[in-house]
Amino acid sequence: MLKTRKNIITVSIGILILIIINVVSSKIYKRFDLTLDQRYTLSREALQTVENINSPLIIDVFLEGDFPSEFRRLRNETQQLLEEFSLENAQVRFDFINPLADEKTRDQNVQQLAQRGLQPFQINIKENGKTSQELIIPWALASYNEKTVIIPLIKNKIGANDQELVNGSIQNLEYAFAEAFKKLVSPKQKKIAVLRGNAQLADIYVADFLKTLGEHYFLAPFTLDSVAKNPQKTLSEISNYDLIISAKPSVPFSEEEKYVLDQFTMRGGKSLWLTESIVMDRDSLLNESGKAVAIMKDLNLTDFFFKYGVRINPVIVNDLYSAPITLAVGEGSNSQFQPLQWPYSPLAASNPNHPITTNLDPVKFDFASQIDTLKNGITKTILLRSSQLTKLEGVPREISLEVVTQEPNPEGYKEPNQTLAVLLEGTFSSVYENRVKPFNMSDLQNDQMGDKTISVPTKMIVIADGDVIKNEVIRNKPQELGFEFLTKRKFGNKEFLENAVNYLLNDDGLINIRTKEVKLAFLDSEKIEDEKLKWQLVNIGLPLLILALFGIVFNYFRRKRNTK
Repeated sequence: MLKTRKNIITVSIGILILIIINVVSSKIYKRFDLTLDQRYTLSREALQTVENINSPLIIDVFLEGDFPSEFRRLRNETQQLLEEFSLENAQVRFDFINPLADEKTRDQNVQQLAQRGLQPFQINIKENGKTSQELIIPWALASYNEKTVIIPLIKNKIGANDQELVNGSIQNLEYAFAEAFKKLVSPKQKKIAVLRGNAQLADIYVADFLKTLGEHYFLAPFTLDSVAKNPQKTLSEISNYDLIISAKPSVPFSEEEKYVLDQFTMRGGKSLWLTESIVMDRDSLLNESGKAVAIMKDLNLTDFFFKYGVRINPVIVNDLYSAPITLAVGEGSNSQFQPLQWPYSPLAASNPNHPITTNLDPVKFDFASQIDTLKNGITKTILLRSSQLTKLEGVPREISLEVVTQEPNPEGYKEPNQTLAVLLEGTFSSVYENRVKPFNMSDLQNDQMGDKTISVPTKMIVIADGDVIKNEVIRNKPQELGFEFLTKRKFGNKEFLENAVNYLLNDDGLINIRTKEVKLAFLDSEKIEDEKLKWQLVNIGLPLLILALFGIVFNYFRRKRNTK
């Protein structure tokens, strides 16, 4: 009787403990990320994008269906990422939708999504040695307070196989969703002035990049023409902006304009300069002779940049690691467009140790100049540079399309890793320190600081080619920056400039997400096909064989024991 009572007490205590554990576990939820690269742990910057959401943020993901293993992994990684966001804030809600499931509405759904900018993506499916093609919709739509943004789930890369494509896309997922949530939730604050008045690139040639910037910042054109009449007013107005962008100026800057820009920097303004010291572009070669002369371009900025610690030299960077030029080869109706080696379009290597350029595709330049860095108190970080096989060509120099017919001699390329883009950070000294000022600063209204010779800590990026920001224009429509229409190649220009602007404006939290590396292990599809029968026998036949042997041995010993 006593033993029975003890058993009842023991069982009751066990049940009580189980109930307590269940109640506690229902109230407290914790996930542990045991992956080496912390793949499922969202960064603080990403979590901050959803922490203040107080109404439903709805995400519709269209990457759903029966996919090959690589894209199934992308789908699963997307779901796990959204689960982490949802755990941070329950207002984040998501659903996976297969718009291709119903054959009757499939084509209509694809068309409607494409009209909204969600273009289908074609993948190759290999089964039993045969290859077929299938469509997927690698996009998501996020909606918050009657505002919707499109989220790409695939980071396209020309020439990448499915595994490389998916690996890069998974690595970019956290940034893609965090950036989209920031667009929906965070109001614009910073203001950017796009400089005009010195024959900078026309709006249509910078339209794609400015459209992207406009999603995060206030943009406005700012002409320096008013400096001639009222320089004090011009300085007062430009000081209201956080950043200025000068995209490939072609007309020299006056001393009054330089003084305004210098004092803008002294007051903590940030600058993005895309300029070079030579006059040459591809359009100049499109004549009957296929030749043009590259000459020096004097923008009256030498002393300006020299004081800040850099010098843009009047030389052309000739690099064997370069983007091709597409030319018509042949005569008459037999001519065909063909990409040919073109050493004047360097593909710049990025600095892997800086958030602006980490995990960045090569950035395409076109007739780039070269930058020297000078010793002063400014911290300088090389962002982009040419390859090992580089040489510098002085100007004036005749450039001919016949270069594409000549076999380059690597022995002549002995000036490697030329600087093409540099970041300047620190406390700048005024270009006009101990110099006669172009105008009297005391006339400046509503400004108590007067002339400044030492800046507050600020930043500047100098890029030795204005074409880095230039998008192609086809049929009077601007194309995506960094995408080459004829060769269908995509370069890292847009991503680089986005990162540069974010960093200059101290809006670099999301950039740091891109430094997070996700390493995935994929199965080798070719090896699977070649060794398919072997592994089927190992996984199916071997267990059955072991089971049969066990049965034979077991029966043998049982009979032997029973015989005795």
